[in-house]
Amino acid sequence: MIRNILSASVLATLFLAAPAFTEETTIGRPIEAGSLHEGNLDMVVYYVPAEGDRLEVTATFAPKTGGDPQRVVMGLADGDSVAFSMPGHRGPLYAFSRSGEEVTVSSETGTRTDASAPTRLADGSLRAAGRELASVGPM
Repeated sequence: MIRNILSASVLATLFLAAPAFTEETTIGRPIEAGSLHEGNLDMVVYYVPAEGDRLEVTATFAPKTGGDPQRVVMGLADGDSVAFSMPGHRGPLYAFSRSGEEVTVSSETGTRTDASAPTRLADGSLRAAGRELASVGPM
């Protein structure tokens, strides 16, 4: 009986601790586009090959209620991943990850704070672990 209760408690804890990804798209070729429509933002994303082994990923976010779209451009090496939310929108957390020639983008509905998350600098760029990840700005 105690074992069943403990198992149920552990399972419930794991379920509650796991992020809730509600949408996901994977892009497997340059210029191929994907889109997400989570919360108050619509997003379109694509990549092109960049210097070295990086892929330059461009994501454009447009508010559903009107307003100016914002564009994020980031370079991802194989195995890189980054997650952030858009300024002024308390909604979803967007996660970008690269594996080989595939870039997967997902949106997470829950919000959380993470000490290792990218930090926005005064110039609008994002940094994590001492290197620039992306630039964010109006279109």
